[in-house]
Amino acid sequence: MALFILLLLPLFLHFNPTVATFDITSFGAKSNGQSDSAQPLIQAWEAACSSSSPSTIYIPTGTFLVSQARLLGPCKSNKITVQIDGTLISRSDYSEFGRKGDWIVFDHVEGVSVYGGSIDGSGGSLWACKANGHNCPDGATSLTFSNSNDILISGLTSVNSELYHIVIDGCQGVTLQGVKISAPGNSPNTDGIHVQMSTDVTVRGASIKTGDDCISVGPGTANLWIEQVSCGPGHGISIGSLGKEYQEKGVRNVTVRTTMFVGTENGLRIKTWGRPSDSFVKGVAFEHSIMQNVQHPIIIDQNYCPDERGCPDQNSGVKISQVSYNDIQGSSATEIAMSFTCSSSNPCSGIELQDVKLTYEGKIAASSCKNAIGTASGLVQPPSCL
Repeated sequence: MALFILLLLPLFLHFNPTVATFDITSFGAKSNGQSDSAQPLIQAWEAACSSSSPSTIYIPTGTFLVSQARLLGPCKSNKITVQIDGTLISRSDYSEFGRKGDWIVFDHVEGVSVYGGSIDGSGGSLWACKANGHNCPDGATSLTFSNSNDILISGLTSVNSELYHIVIDGCQGVTLQGVKISAPGNSPNTDGIHVQMSTDVTVRGASIKTGDDCISVGPGTANLWIEQVSCGPGHGISIGSLGKEYQEKGVRNVTVRTTMFVGTENGLRIKTWGRPSDSFVKGVAFEHSIMQNVQHPIIIDQNYCPDERGCPDQNSGVKISQVSYNDIQGSSATEIAMSFTCSSSNPCSGIELQDVKLTYEGKIAASSCKNAIGTASGLVQPPSCL
């Protein structure tokens, strides 16, 4: 009897009769994957947003087509839960949808939590268009939180986004935990998680397989914590590209730890444009990473200049300092496993290497340095060129 009471106790503690629940099917949403449920979703949001008490938006099992949904605040309630038990799917016709830039957007909200479920960006037809070189739109980001505070995204699965899967822009206090992201390795510009102009963001326990950066870090990011993330296929975890504009916010206080990269193009990367800028990267710690057949396990590249337009023969103005690499182990798919190509006018400084062991074809790999200043301690293989 005592055991029975203990088993019931958690259920009793989570029961809250004061929470208003808004099921999108009550607003006319159909789980047939064909009827557009955008307006029912928006109406459920508006009802929850206007409630003065904690609210839940419920998306039951089934497949719900959503053309586009902009879920806007500020709201009366600062505690809104979006519980997804089913799948939200976008239109596969990219001709109009792909030019909107965003699919599902939360803007100027506070205290929003998104739990479980799946979102499917149906990006395949747009990727095929881009592969054939036609006049294709950029595509739409699947999920965006902008200008928002105190956000939780837990257990969400995002597949086949046309563009970025999840974007955190202009936010403070965001946690992403147990997120799964999946797109083919050849899908263009399908970054898993992109963070910019945001502070106090945590990414923990994520599995990311995509065609671009697993996690990309843009200007104005501070106090970012990334932990227990697996990446591959993809382009690694990248700070940048930074310095495209002369006046640009920098990146500071980033920790990336307990990560695994499998067959990726890059592992731990910092990338800046080769052009004048007042931007910076300062205070980055890369710790406890495992590389398996990664082309560029450790890389700083300050000569980024796509298509060689607007920046040839110029030096990057982005100042990179206080970057540490500790306990980075595994195998490189290229001979140069560690590359620091820094700006001649703004050399990288304060680079620290400790306990690095990277091999190439079973042998010690090589390193390459240009305009990089730092120290090495413990076992460092390939040998430091700092």
